[in-house]
Amino acid sequence: MTAARPAEPPTEDLPEDLTRLAALHGVATSYSPAPDRTVAASATAVTLALAALGVDASTPRAVRAALAARESELRDRLLPPTVVGLVGRSDGGTPAALAALPEGTRLRVDTEQGETRTDARQLPPGIHRLTATAPDGRTARAHLIIAPARLPTPAARSYGLLVQLYSLLSRRSWGMGDLGDLGELTAWAARALGVGFVQVNPLHAAVPGAPTDPSPYRPSSRRFPDPVHLRIEDVPECAYVTDHERVRALQERAGRLREAVLEKGALIDRDAVWELKRDALELLHEVPLGPGRRAAYRDYLAEQGTALEDHATWCALAEVHGPDWHRWPEGLRDPRSADTARARAELTDRVDFHSRLTWLTDTQLTTAQRTAREAGMPVGVVHDLAVGVHPRGADTWAQQEYFAAGMSVGAPPDAFNARGQDWGLPPWRPDRLADSGYAPFRRLLRGLFRYAGALRIDHVMGLFRLWWVPEGHPPTEGTYVRYDAEAMLAVLALEATRAGAVVIGEDLGTVEPGVREALRERGVLGTSVLWFERDWSGDGRPLPPERWRADCLATATTHDLPSTAARLTGDHVELRDRLGLLTRPLEEERAEASADTAEWLDVLARLGLLQGTGDAPGAPSGDPSEEARIQAVHRFLLRTPARMVGIWLPDAVGDRRPQNLPGTWDQYPNWRLPVAGADGRPVTLEDLAASPRLHALIDVVRDRAGG
Repeated sequence: MTAARPAEPPTEDLPEDLTRLAALHGVATSYSPAPDRTVAASATAVTLALAALGVDASTPRAVRAALAARESELRDRLLPPTVVGLVGRSDGGTPAALAALPEGTRLRVDTEQGETRTDARQLPPGIHRLTATAPDGRTARAHLIIAPARLPTPAARSYGLLVQLYSLLSRRSWGMGDLGDLGELTAWAARALGVGFVQVNPLHAAVPGAPTDPSPYRPSSRRFPDPVHLRIEDVPECAYVTDHERVRALQERAGRLREAVLEKGALIDRDAVWELKRDALELLHEVPLGPGRRAAYRDYLAEQGTALEDHATWCALAEVHGPDWHRWPEGLRDPRSADTARARAELTDRVDFHSRLTWLTDTQLTTAQRTAREAGMPVGVVHDLAVGVHPRGADTWAQQEYFAAGMSVGAPPDAFNARGQDWGLPPWRPDRLADSGYAPFRRLLRGLFRYAGALRIDHVMGLFRLWWVPEGHPPTEGTYVRYDAEAMLAVLALEATRAGAVVIGEDLGTVEPGVREALRERGVLGTSVLWFERDWSGDGRPLPPERWRADCLATATTHDLPSTAARLTGDHVELRDRLGLLTRPLEEERAEASADTAEWLDVLARLGLLQGTGDAPGAPSGDPSEEARIQAVHRFLLRTPARMVGIWLPDAVGDRRPQNLPGTWDQYPNWRLPVAGADGRPVTLEDLAASPRLHALIDVVRDRAGG
């Protein structure tokens, strides 16, 4: 394949002072789209990135002043704002920042556990407060993160299912898959199939709207879950509703939504589902909580504190003023203003309503994980952490000081996307994170680990650096901004260890040298997708299974890629052609896709994994040979040393359609498709449980896994 050459910003020599200033603030002045090429960042990109960090570099004079101030600050300070030490390393994990202190410096450590120590060695894991007093009288205070050197890893190899939860409806769903369905799926998959985990899409709270952004990767909040996923009948107060006529009306509406998707070819309508569930939850809110339930709710409110109050306040204000807080009355744009405090008091009942919904959702998520573990899953539910949040959502309102104003996260131009990417997600400010001891990141992880057996981190490279795109500029006019990966990984290791949870990093695509090695050293599993695993440093042929890395989740596909059936039949090329997405003639695309598939099929056949007859490319849809090929792909995955092997659930029934087709918006129904069979008809959870095709695939996997 001959890729388009990336569009590059104009090459320009940045002034030396600007280059030095940028380096001192972690702002890159160049990037490498390929190992043998380096592209200079524009002065505009660097200057605007610095401005988003509170650094004026608008004129040569301003640059010189900012440079002098930064150099003086770094020269005079005793400690950085956050110091990291690791437990269990051969070097003792002594923080380098402490070793650099002047001789005779006195230390005081106020530990998270409530102790006071004068020695920073042999500290328990936690987030501590460190005070250093130098012989010359200078004093510095810092957050001291003491974390395990490695995260938990799976105790044994396991295989599991990957599914977008909304897409998996049962005969009890209200128009989209819900947490009741997740509990049923985990219990059945563990007991009947020997499955060790179920990975789902992000279940973060969405930004309400008309229509709502359907992507689970552009949430309003990553900190709190979305009540649209609730199974209404599983809320205990449901049993005590006395208005039976309203209940029947709600159930009838739910039945119509479900039937439209399962029987009439309708797309999943998240907005309609939420409207229905909100009506039901308003009814349940009228039911008083019993003493035990009220005590549990109050405990949750106390535990979540200001973060939940802010989230619920944003939800209540959004009902009145719309979901874009930038357009609210000026006094309400600040979560700490007197106007916001008054509005919160006036909307007390609505704030309580949204707080209770968050609690109910958290409770059902916890139940789903407990169900999975009790059914025998060694890992359980794998939750997905999106790379960022919507610029108009609850998190950006409540945590404004932590986000870089006027910036968006994306990706630079590369061989496969010459224009780069802008994901429309505001990035965290690395300086503010460090000043807080990474408090927002800690709270985020702690919230997710409440109900996760493992966590998948989307674009895990973002723990190291992110491509910042200035507002109003194309992605080519961005630059990388670096984060303190040591601190981010330490927080991740600390919270994952406390929860006993595994972490999987989505590290597909262009990855900075050294990042995968650093993640592996800390115990973060990577992600390996069959079609991308080639010997890129050699002849480019498919990588033999024994040469795959062990510390990964190995899969045949993901939610952003064609299903295995579509790739094997070439349907993915035809789909992109129908939507006008091809950049080359159709016949060229067909030929390349066919050659790629044939090469993999040849590998599978040579390894003795392709069993059955009729294995020629282009076999009719639904022919057993296609099913045999999908089974062979999974036999191959089990030949690798990967510690976790994932089965894309739609692959188990021959689904042709991707859940998301990058590069499309209204041309394709992204995030709105139910799981379907090879004939395009939706497949319910009950259908899955009885599917001979699914059971045949699981039998292959279970046999290869030795389960």
